[in-house]
Amino acid sequence: MDRPELADFLRRCRLRLTPADVGLAAGARRRTPGLRREEVARLAGMSVDYYARLEQARGARPSRQMLAALARALRLTPGERDHLVHLAGGRPPREPADEEYVRPGLLLILDRLHDTPAMVVNDIGDVLAQNAMSAALFGDVSDRPPGRRNLVRRVFTDPGARAAVPAEDYEPLARSHVAQLRAVVAARPKDVRPAALAAELRSASPLFARMWAEHEVAVRRTDVKRLLHPVVGELVLDCEEMLSPDGEQRLVVLTARPGSGSCERLRLLQVVGLQDLSVG
Repeated sequence: MDRPELADFLRRCRLRLTPADVGLAAGARRRTPGLRREEVARLAGMSVDYYARLEQARGARPSRQMLAALARALRLTPGERDHLVHLAGGRPPREPADEEYVRPGLLLILDRLHDTPAMVVNDIGDVLAQNAMSAALFGDVSDRPPGRRNLVRRVFTDPGARAAVPAEDYEPLARSHVAQLRAVVAARPKDVRPAALAAELRSASPLFARMWAEHEVAVRRTDVKRLLHPVVGELVLDCEEMLSPDGEQRLVVLTARPGSGSCERLRLLQVVGLQDLSVG
């Protein structure tokens, strides 16, 4: 691990960004350019003290997950992400994409969506990044262990998932997740993660096992979702997805039709913000 070079690289990447670049409000007038250390730490889901030690060339070696979080927070390109990993004494993944890294182009769009829920999800359902509105609607996943950020696992193992949708919508929602995971398992036979998730859920959930045995396959990029929020009530939202070039990550955007009751409730949700009142 090259601590001085890592510290210099982190500092330079931080200083080239503005709050607007990462979806943050500028706030009070700044005496120095770039993001503050505490802003980077918040975006990466780590303590300010830990990040400060990295920039002071005295921090412990970051884990792979921590490096991925820093790459997301600092909006690093794939080449810069690999350089970060090398400076930390690790080896970048052989594949251009891995389960922790988020495509910069998708993050760029996510940063600019302030009034509607949006998140970046990989093809097996792991939530990789979300904006403030998504966190207010579904719960903030940034402080959850990686295994608890998976939407498919949540639908079949978290009782809160049933409470988040009308009762009659639960089974169609569950079935759509199974059908999409089926397609991913077949499309990526050399990747152990999709098959391992399917095996885990076949064991953990009789409903998943039954649906998996039916061998339905479907990939949906547009949908209409009904969601139940404990504060603002029922929301009927149009769901659209934008794919990364390799198809392994997608930006999921939920919008309400103008003039609808759901549109007004989304505005209320924006006021409610990130209070711990979400369905997650």
